[in-house]
Amino acid sequence: MKVELLNYTPHGDQLIAQGAKLCYSQAGLKEIKEKLSPEEVSRFVKMLADMGHMSPMEHVSFSFYVEGISRACSHQLVRHRLASYSQQSQRYVRLDQFDYVVPPAIEKNPKAREIFIQAMERDQRDYQALVDSLVQEELAKGPVTDKEKRAIEKKAIEDARYVFPNACETKVILTMNVRTLLHFFSLRTCNRAQWEIREMAKQMLWEVKKVYPEIFAKAGPGCLQGPCPEGAMTCGKIKEVREYFLGGQE
Repeated sequence: MKVELLNYTPHGDQLIAQGAKLCYSQAGLKEIKEKLSPEEVSRFVKMLADMGHMSPMEHVSFSFYVEGISRACSHQLVRHRLASYSQQSQRYVRLDQFDYVVPPAIEKNPKAREIFIQAMERDQRDYQALVDSLVQEELAKGPVTDKEKRAIEKKAIEDARYVFPNACETKVILTMNVRTLLHFFSLRTCNRAQWEIREMAKQMLWEVKKVYPEIFAKAGPGCLQGPCPEGAMTCGKIKEVREYFLGGQE
């Protein structure tokens, strides 16, 4: 898995402070900016985060490139709807050799790994066989132009992709604002989150913390600032979780 921070709103902490102050000021932005020292910006951003006043946070966004995750993971990711996504297409990209993600529990179990790898190899063979069969059926009907042949191949891979597993590797570019990211982190860095999206969320969190440590000072699972929101389903490790995330460990 690879997570890369592609872009983010510059001077985001200043923008958040300016937006929040504008709501309660008779002055215009120019005067607000003149009065906002770096120390005041820092203090104000911290206050907003502590209060949970999130709307000014929406002015600041981050874009990430993620590769080496499974379709199972990306299906969870896109449930966070207040975001923008661009994902590698299986309709237009022919996967002559698809990559796949092996869950750690399967990787360390020799018998399970053997079964898993055989299933992946079978899926690849079946995909190729389906593409070839569908293409040949259409080509047998008579001569076609190069453009028509490309359309036939595109339709074939569009249907053949149905045999691909959830393990199939995918690549995504995503953009989220701070408010959405904080909510995403609260759910997906939790110990009860699925292992793959949890790892992705943690890598994303370390990246944004490098850029704006004060904005994301308390970002992480929901138990960092109160009781575990999972109730009876808690992992029971609040102390360790708080030490890990609030201590800035990676």
